[in-house]
Amino acid sequence: MEPTLRDGDFILVNKLVLGARLFDVSASLKNEEVPIYRLPAFGDLKRNDVLVFNFPYRKKWNYVHMDIMRYFVKRCIALPGDTLEIRSGLYEIRGCNDILGNRKAQLELADLEDPGKWGIVTKTFPNDNRLDWNIREFGPLVIPKEGQCVLMNDTSFLLYRQLVGWEQKKKMYLKGGKVLLGDSVIHEYRFLKNYYFVSGDKMANSKDSRYWGMLPEDYIVGKATRIWYSKNRNTDKTRWNRIMKKIE
Repeated sequence: MEPTLRDGDFILVNKLVLGARLFDVSASLKNEEVPIYRLPAFGDLKRNDVLVFNFPYRKKWNYVHMDIMRYFVKRCIALPGDTLEIRSGLYEIRGCNDILGNRKAQLELADLEDPGKWGIVTKTFPNDNRLDWNIREFGPLVIPKEGQCVLMNDTSFLLYRQLVGWEQKKKMYLKGGKVLLGDSVIHEYRFLKNYYFVSGDKMANSKDSRYWGMLPEDYIVGKATRIWYSKNRNTDKTRWNRIMKKIE
C-alpha cells in the first residue's frame, strides 16, 4: 500500500461502517468454516476506501476460506454490482468517472515495455487460458451483489466458481458444455452475498484482486481511517509527521 501506508505504520480501523462481526473465533483458529454475523451498520463503503480484511482464499486461491490470522490492507476499487475493467493499465468502472486507486502507479505499470522482465506477474484472475486477461487488459468483470442473478456459461463458470462453491458448499464444474453445481445442472445463479474488488497502491505484484479474485463482504474487518503511530523499523525512531495522519 505504499506510499499511502508504510512499513511501521499502526492504523485505526473503523469496524462500525459495515457493523462489527460476530463469529466463533476459537473454531476459526482451528480452520473451521464459521458463520459470520454483523451488528447494524453505521455507514457504507465507498470506492477508494482503504479496507482491512482477512485473506479470503486457500489452496492456490481455488477455495474461499477465511484466514483469521492473516490480515490484508488494500484499497476498494469496485463495489457490489459494479462492472470493472482494466484498460491500458487503468482501472475503470462502467458509468463512473472517478479516478480509482493509485493512478500514478497504474500509469507507470502501463508504460513499462515488458513488465515480465522486471519480475512482475502479468497473468491475472481467473488464471485460465480461456480468458486471456492480464494486468493491462482485464475484464469486463461484474462484481456480484446480493440478489444479483447471472447466467451460467463457460465464462461465468470461470469467474464465479470460487464464490458459488463457497456460498452453496458444493463443488461447481463443467461437464459436456454444461455448468453443474454438485450433481445438478444450473443455468443461472442468484448470489447470496456481496463482494468487492480491491487493489494495492503499489501496483507491481501487489497480491490483490487482480490475482486472486473477489473479496467477500463477510471477511472485511473495517475501514482504515488514521495512522495512530508510526516507527521507522530501521532506525527505531518515531515518524512524528505521520502521527494521526488521515488515510486517504
